[in-house]
Amino acid sequence: MNGYLKTSLLAGLFLVLTGVFGFSFWLYSYSTSPLSAAADSRIVDISRGMTLKQVSHHLNEEQFIDNPTGFVLFAYLQGKQNQVRAGEYRLSGAMPPKQILETITSGQSVLHTLTVPEGYRILEIAGLVEQAGLGSRERFLEETRNAELIGKVGAPAKNLEGYLFPETYKFPRNAGEKRIVETMVQTFQEKVNLVEAARKAEHMNLTLHEIVTLASIIEKETGAPSERKIISSVFHNRLKRNMRLQTDPTVIYALADFDGNIRKKDLSVESPYNTYLYPGLPPGPIASPGLDSIEAALNPAATKFLYFVSRQDGTHKFSTNLDDHNRAVVKYQLQGG
Repeated sequence: MNGYLKTSLLAGLFLVLTGVFGFSFWLYSYSTSPLSAAADSRIVDISRGMTLKQVSHHLNEEQFIDNPTGFVLFAYLQGKQNQVRAGEYRLSGAMPPKQILETITSGQSVLHTLTVPEGYRILEIAGLVEQAGLGSRERFLEETRNAELIGKVGAPAKNLEGYLFPETYKFPRNAGEKRIVETMVQTFQEKVNLVEAARKAEHMNLTLHEIVTLASIIEKETGAPSERKIISSVFHNRLKRNMRLQTDPTVIYALADFDGNIRKKDLSVESPYNTYLYPGLPPGPIASPGLDSIEAALNPAATKFLYFVSRQDGTHKFSTNLDDHNRAVVKYQLQGG
């Protein structure tokens, strides 16, 4: 090899190494340098189906990065070009591109809180989901009629009323109605398994569905938590005597339109949920009971009470016979206590 050729090869190698070093230095500098050291964090939405190129331009338009092409190149070199996940992410221009890429490929998108209070009906829960921006009310209701899910909880029903456990949940914006319903049902199953509800129900010659139904009534009737098991005892005592439960919440559930006041004519509404007309438990739950009400249904207090009436302060006056009950009604309802 002559001297000229050797010198040319060395020069070429030097240029290549310089280029590689220069590129590596630029890439490292780019990936670790934030756009702005004092930028506030904001939520950015990466829609399902967006390409990496579209995502990079979106990030640039939102002022999180300043070089979309560099971002795409860095993603390829990291082997993450196909790992960007749809969702909402909290990003900041103070985050370097490397951290931004890690965030949007992690799938750990922003979570939104959904709180379902005890005693809410399916219709009310569907409204909460829509208000939270987590889904459509109609599609949520459709998912609560999912036969496969209904079969999993063993409910002889057409929907999951009573089986969407009241809890505070956190979901990404794009979770979807199906996932939300499935999560609520799974939480219900975990809670009832925790207290061995199915086994205890069988020991009481009741089904789990009947316990959930009774628990939903207890939930709606209870004002003071200390009375929960006493209220449960009233219903258990009446069921054992084949007495009609005559509980207003079941009538309210049966009414198509309820304006906040039960009238005498409402007590005659034709519905299997009307416990003033029909003996025993209604066909299914009238709301989602919390765990305390489920436990109360499984563990009623030992009493002989058959009646109760509101004292208008969240508590009740309990009675063992109709005469005492009627006197309590006059005192607390007609005379105002």
